[in-house]
Amino acid sequence: MKHFFLLAFLFGTKLHAQNLLNFDKRFVESEDRWVAFQKDKDSSYIYGFIYIDAQAGLTLNYEGTFKISPTGQFLPKKLDSTNVKFRLKPNNVLVAFIPESKFQELQIDTIPRWLKFYKADTNSVGRLYRWGFLYNSWDECAKALTYLQRAESMDPNYKGLATELAYSYNCLGQYDKGVPILQTELKNNPKDAYTNKELIYALIKSGQLDQAAVTCKNAIAVCEDKTYNGENCYNLLHEYYLKKDKDNFNLWIGETQKWNAANKNLMKSIEVMKTELNEQ
Repeated sequence: MKHFFLLAFLFGTKLHAQNLLNFDKRFVESEDRWVAFQKDKDSSYIYGFIYIDAQAGLTLNYEGTFKISPTGQFLPKKLDSTNVKFRLKPNNVLVAFIPESKFQELQIDTIPRWLKFYKADTNSVGRLYRWGFLYNSWDECAKALTYLQRAESMDPNYKGLATELAYSYNCLGQYDKGVPILQTELKNNPKDAYTNKELIYALIKSGQLDQAAVTCKNAIAVCEDKTYNGENCYNLLHEYYLKKDKDNFNLWIGETQKWNAANKNLMKSIEVMKTELNEQ
C-alpha cells in the first residue's frame, strides 16, 4: 500500500508540473516572454526568450533544453553559448509561457540582461511606429493600434504613420475612422500607392462605391507604383458582383482583367462572377 501511495504522489506531481506548461500561445503573443516548445522524442523541451528585433522581427534567444523530473522539477541543459538566435515566422506553432516559479530551476532571470540593448528607445515615435507596423503585418491590429496611437500623440506627421494607423482601423473594421485619415493623407501625398489602396478598400467596405471608383481611377492615373492596381480593381469589381450591379460590373471588368492578366486564379474568379451575373 505504501508503494501505491508513493507512485500516486509522484505521478500526480509530474502531471501538475506538466500542466504548468499550457501550449496555447502563438509567437506574436509572446513578446518579451520565456517560452517552451512542445517536448521532443526524448521528452526534452526547447526553451528560450522571445523578443522583437526592430529589423528582423520576432526572434528567439535559444537557451537550451530542459526535462521535467518525476517530482516535477525543471532540469535544464543550458547552451554553452547564450548567443544563438532564431528568426521566427508568425505561424500557428504554439508555445507555452514558462511560469516564473520555475525561473530559478532553469537558472534564468525574469528579464534577461542583454534585453536592455533592444529597449534603448522604447518611447521614441520611430520605435512605436515600427512596432505598430510589425504587429499590423502579423494581423495583430488591435495591438498595433496601441503603439500607433501613442506615436500619433507624439508626432501625427511622422512619415507613414497616418496610413499605418488607418490600416489598423481597416483591419478592425472601423472604416469610419480610417477614411478621413486616409483622405487627409492623400492631400499631402496624392501619388502614394499604399495610401490609395487603403482608402479604396475602406470606401468599398463602408459602402461608398462611387467614391471608391473615383479614387481607383485616380490611383491608376497618378500612381507610379502600379503594385496595387489589380487588387484595387478586383475588390471594386467583386463588390459590384455582390450587389448585382451589372452596369458597373461591366464597366470595370475590362480594367480589372487588364491589371490581373498574370494572375490565373483571379482571372478565373472574374470569369465565374461574369457568368453568374449574366445568368441572373
